[in-house]
Amino acid sequence: MQKLFGTVVPIVTPLTDEDAVDEGSLRNLVDHVIEGGLQCLYPCGTTGEMMYLTVKERKEVAEITVNHTAGRIPVFVHVGGWNLKDTVELARHAVGIGADGIGVVTPAFYKLSDRGLVDYYEAVARSVPEDFPVYLYGIPQNAVNDLNVAVCEEVAKRCPNVLGIKYSYPDFTKLQQFMMVRDQKFSVLVGPDHLFEALCAVGGDGVVSGNAMIVREHYAAVWDAVQKKDFDAATRYQRRTNVLNAVMCEKNNIAAYKVILKDEGVIKTSNMRRPMENLSAQEEADLLRTMKGLDYKHVIV
Repeated sequence: MQKLFGTVVPIVTPLTDEDAVDEGSLRNLVDHVIEGGLQCLYPCGTTGEMMYLTVKERKEVAEITVNHTAGRIPVFVHVGGWNLKDTVELARHAVGIGADGIGVVTPAFYKLSDRGLVDYYEAVARSVPEDFPVYLYGIPQNAVNDLNVAVCEEVAKRCPNVLGIKYSYPDFTKLQQFMMVRDQKFSVLVGPDHLFEALCAVGGDGVVSGNAMIVREHYAAVWDAVQKKDFDAATRYQRRTNVLNAVMCEKNNIAAYKVILKDEGVIKTSNMRRPMENLSAQEEADLLRTMKGLDYKHVIV
């Protein structure tokens, strides 16, 4: 079964001025990521404003992404929704359109027990073919519910197609504990970008990074250096991304990505799905001026 690896890019969802999915811009964005030398696409994740899209829109984004990628790199569709019914519907849809796998965030808003989380993930994993890859997704600062090692171990025991976890909280000890699941075969990817190199150095599989849409060359350089075990170089590249990412994440990182992608001509608008906020005109100007002043496309060797 296909695993996630390297730099996995949770792409934004480009929107038209009429607040619809912008198919042309989405196709451009897919090409932008692939041509940047990054490893995997992850549509409809947190960076894609997934909880503010309808189920129909999420299917549309997934179909466009999978079809336009056309097998050039793996596509894992994020399918976690507000309830189990929607999540299963999106999971089965991902199978039907030829996605390479799915990610599933923990249920949000209401607090669940560990038993409830295990039952939820088992239901989702069993709703798709037994050889179809599933990744757990933990982001407790957004979703309320968190994942622990015991839950992951039980889900992995019950569901062989649950291959790993994307964990978006900067707890390095916990990340390493996840690596012990399933006799140390559990795939672990980190959400906080500054841990990309460090996680890979201790056996992790990569990062899930929205920032990578903008500074593609830097993430490609980190991954290449890690693959070569040239950690001196990887550290230099990692520190450079940390500086650039701090600028993009200072106010509203998803809006910042859209502003820069629009400025580069990749997407047509920087519109966010309400109630998500657009950057103000002044914030856009400040962001672009700062990023260009840092020569953000230049990889320092």
